[in-house]
Amino acid sequence: MKRLDIEWRHLLKGGRTCERCSDTGEAVDAAYRALAAELEPRGWCVTLRKTPLTEEDIAESNTILLNGQPLELLLPGAHSASNCCASCGDLLGMPVMCRTIVHGGRMYEAIPRALIIEAAHRIVQQTLAG
Repeated sequence: MKRLDIEWRHLLKGGRTCERCSDTGEAVDAAYRALAAELEPRGWCVTLRKTPLTEEDIAESNTILLNGQPLELLLPGAHSASNCCASCGDLLGMPVMCRTIVHGGRMYEAIPRALIIEAAHRIVQQTLAG
């Protein structure tokens, strides 16, 4: 059986996450549901794991891995960057630089469902071609 394993890594402090991670989490959930509905009838096993991180791992927060590969490495021309996240700063009580994704000339603080699905389709194509 072919597999699509989605992992979302995000800061969790006191049961809360920042606004951008919260928005990414909603997009991950929606992408997972759409991909499972699309791929499971075609013989794929689609899983979603949400990995909470502590402030020591903040550099990994808001990371999405698809079959272990960072989303930004699957999208042509995309890369990770960072900018100041006021919401994380409020959670941690200090200024924090958080991960973003740059794709198509635009910086995404919260990773949208469409980018997650596009990256997942690239995994599917790689698996079928492989």
